Amino acid sequence: MNFTTFVPFMQSDMQTLINEQFPNHLLKADVNGSSVVFHSHNGVMLWVEAITNHVMRFRYSAKGYFSPDFSYAMAKDHRSGFAYFKVEELDSYYELRTPKLSCKVQKIDLKVSLYNEEGKLLNEDEKGFHWEEDSQRGDNIVKMSKRSINGEHYFGLGDKPSNLNLRDHRFQNWGTDEYGFAKDADPLYRNIPFYYGLHKEGCYGVFFDNSYRTFFDFASERKNVTSFWAEGGEINYYFIAGSSLMNIAQRYARLTGKPEMPPKWSLGYHQCKWSYSSEEEVMEIAHKLRKLKIPADAIYLDIDYMDGFRCFTWNKENFPDPKGMVQRLKDMGFKTVAIIDPGIKIDMDYSVCKEGFEKNYFCKHADGPLYKGKVWPGECYFPDFTNPEVRDWWSGLFKELIEDIGLAGVWNDMNEPAIMDVPTKTFPLDIRHNYDGHHCSHRKAHNVYGMQMSRATYKGVKKFAFPNRPFIITRSTYAGGQRYSSVWTGDNIATWEHLWVANVQCQRLSISGFSFVGTDIGGFTEHPTMELYVRWMQLAVFHPLMRTHSSGDHGDQEPWSFGEEGTELVRKAIELRYQLLPYHYTNFYQYTRDGKPMIRPLSFYDHQDPQTWYRQDEFVFGDHILVCPVLEPDRQGRRMYLPKGKWYDFHSKEYLEGGREIYLETSLEEIPMMVKAGAIIPMIPVEQYVSNSYKELELHIYRGEESVVSMLYDDAGDGYNHNQGYYLNRNFTVLPSESKYRITQHQEGRMPSSVKEVTLVYHGFKSRPSIVELDSDPFEVEIQENNGSFSFKVAEDFKQITLRWG
Repeated sequence: MNFTTFVPFMQSDMQTLINEQFPNHLLKADVNGSSVVFHSHNGVMLWVEAITNHVMRFRYSAKGYFSPDFSYAMAKDHRSGFAYFKVEELDSYYELRTPKLSCKVQKIDLKVSLYNEEGKLLNEDEKGFHWEEDSQRGDNIVKMSKRSINGEHYFGLGDKPSNLNLRDHRFQNWGTDEYGFAKDADPLYRNIPFYYGLHKEGCYGVFFDNSYRTFFDFASERKNVTSFWAEGGEINYYFIAGSSLMNIAQRYARLTGKPEMPPKWSLGYHQCKWSYSSEEEVMEIAHKLRKLKIPADAIYLDIDYMDGFRCFTWNKENFPDPKGMVQRLKDMGFKTVAIIDPGIKIDMDYSVCKEGFEKNYFCKHADGPLYKGKVWPGECYFPDFTNPEVRDWWSGLFKELIEDIGLAGVWNDMNEPAIMDVPTKTFPLDIRHNYDGHHCSHRKAHNVYGMQMSRATYKGVKKFAFPNRPFIITRSTYAGGQRYSSVWTGDNIATWEHLWVANVQCQRLSISGFSFVGTDIGGFTEHPTMELYVRWMQLAVFHPLMRTHSSGDHGDQEPWSFGEEGTELVRKAIELRYQLLPYHYTNFYQYTRDGKPMIRPLSFYDHQDPQTWYRQDEFVFGDHILVCPVLEPDRQGRRMYLPKGKWYDFHSKEYLEGGREIYLETSLEEIPMMVKAGAIIPMIPVEQYVSNSYKELELHIYRGEESVVSMLYDDAGDGYNHNQGYYLNRNFTVLPSESKYRITQHQEGRMPSSVKEVTLVYHGFKSRPSIVELDSDPFEVEIQENNGSFSFKVAEDFKQITLRWG
């Protein structure tokens, strides 16, 4: 039986006995600093290495040696040291300890068990490491089976369009162009082999760093077993311990890297379509957005801007003056983003093809011929982005688009890589790749191809956009690809089910390292109703990438495409996005600095509450805002779960106790959203496009009974001076008591504030204060009252504001 076909299905006991091989008893253990290599009598090697106090790495080899240690996923600075690493030999096992994590390796079979600092079992091998020889390929199918602890739940694994809780499901990673994908479709475009485990004793993360086709079974085939395996390479995984799912997310981000701060404009609204096919049409869209006062920051060009779909060219008939067009858009406050695909049309009069051919930069079959595949231009060659020389060449191709014409960003598509008119939808598996000097076939390089394309694109855009920051969006990527690009979820459908899928996908991608994520608002295929488009736009207010994109074959999908009522409702949603821009930008800063997911499932807010383990409609955006989108038609309200704590309805300012499910009435004008009691939410007046500096600033203060810290980060909105301290980061701490309500502010950074006064808006207080103190001195203010809230202005650099009653 061909194992490629056999792997995803049930394995009989007889086949297991015949095919699977296991380590036997220990021969010796070699200790070297922070690592130990265990050798079994039948030649299996296990390399255990302490990466940090909370992270251990496990590599297995059945070959008697380890291949060169290379990974595209790992950040350069992922090792951070540890207080100590102790190795102790006992009668039946070795114990390896850091201050936060303990690992036991059994001498009889090299099985591993892992414990937290309190000695509680987090994870243990069931069959452990085992393998099957693949004589046709000269490689092994490598496997790891873990015991699923009673009541264990699983999360993560990228953008799988299935229930947020992965238990009882099986998945694979093999980047696939899946046009109009269905709910539960698998695999899709992105390949992120990282998951979380959660049970009564604690939680952990597992990152299986293997770029071959990988599989994950979360107690689906056998109810007490979770397993992962690959069609080649090594079992090479990182085990991450933590006291909460959020801790683990941050440690995973440290392993695989965090992005730089994006240009602030990229957090505005983006308008895209397949396709705005002429300069006249692009300018018409831009003028209408401004005429209707619908805030927007970016307009995209799909493949029709090119000359015969040749990358890095222009259709001079429909786009006669690209530089002038881009400048006119810039004068109106728009940035221009253009698509670039990997397929290079075979045409020796086309300079990109000619140069790539002459320099031997295109992918080849194993026996030598250049690979040809059909995509939009027709027959194409494809650069080998795993070759550093090719990446350098590719990055240089962006000079004209970015430096000369003035594009602000690049959109990479079709980079799974996707091939038309072949059953596999991608390259043949015999295609050869450089893999940064670790030469391999497409079996190993497939899942990183899109990541390496976006890496090369990022390098070029960053170089030629300087001193501005780059903006890249990609469809396919691998773990660690967040260092180079944002992502969107691919070719979705204009259905209510896909609105549900969009919500789940963005939550899952966010906790898998990819917070800069969005969906095609309204659906790429088919055509939404006005209600569906409005509800989708409301959800997208809280997706870091907010972009409408659609196929023109199915009708218009601009914000004004659904009548006057639809236009008003869409405008209102987009305006809320721009009002919350300071909160969004601060949220992104926390992601880049601390690795905090920007979108967080409820289990990441309170993993000890069993109610959060299966909730998936609700999510927390940043530190303080809870969102629950309406995901069904004809609804004037919905049920939602409030996590433990105290909350305020953002719209009505009603005070609500958490730890329970509520029914919330909500019109089509509003998305259900709550604010955590004690939080301070920064807001600004609506702008038609991001201006980078705030002209006015409101701090909305929601009364709470406990001390809460809120943050407001700002910098120049572009450029790199923030890396030299030119930023302004404010931390607000609420100190409540029965008779007073105090807010302290601590500022850091060298950037002066763009506002001289801020307006403090207080919500949830029974009455206005009798005394206001500024930095411990009485302060005369003019207090404004409005619908139960009150406000006043104060100098932006206040150290302390105290309200007193009585």
